[in-house]
Amino acid sequence: MNKLHPSVAILTLSDKGSRGEREDLSGKLLLKFCQALNWEVKHYEILPDEKDLIAEKLIFLADHLKADLILTTGGTGVHPRDVTPDATSQVIEKEVPGLAEFIRFLSFQRTPLAALSRARTGIRGETLIINLPGSPKAIEEIFPHLTEIIEHAVRKIKGDTYECARG
Repeated sequence: MNKLHPSVAILTLSDKGSRGEREDLSGKLLLKFCQALNWEVKHYEILPDEKDLIAEKLIFLADHLKADLILTTGGTGVHPRDVTPDATSQVIEKEVPGLAEFIRFLSFQRTPLAALSRARTGIRGETLIINLPGSPKAIEEIFPHLTEIIEHAVRKIKGDTYECARG
């Protein structure tokens, strides 16, 4: 497998967004980036910050929709309603902490507040789940650095045995 165009589900987690009180700029930006990469966007939705609802949706998208990748945006901080990492931790079978650390590293170069991110990344079945910040500016700064990593990870999750050492 040289090039992979993963199937993607995008979830924006926002109480205000789910009520129509705020436009979902970060989710729409992810949608635009994925489409530009020719990744198949299978699902896009805005949900309120409700842990059980988020966990239920993540399970559905991984187990039934069979998305290769689920990108969440929002709800990763320390506010009492920020429960995306908690819902993600509840459903993943393998954590991929290096990816979450890399995302925080990229964010930290722009703002020390990135240290407050509780974002998680992990695998459920054959689906990679990545929690991203809820800021369109952060998505714009971070996501382009993730595409090669995501494509490689999805290939490996699906069982690709190609040697990946770079020398």
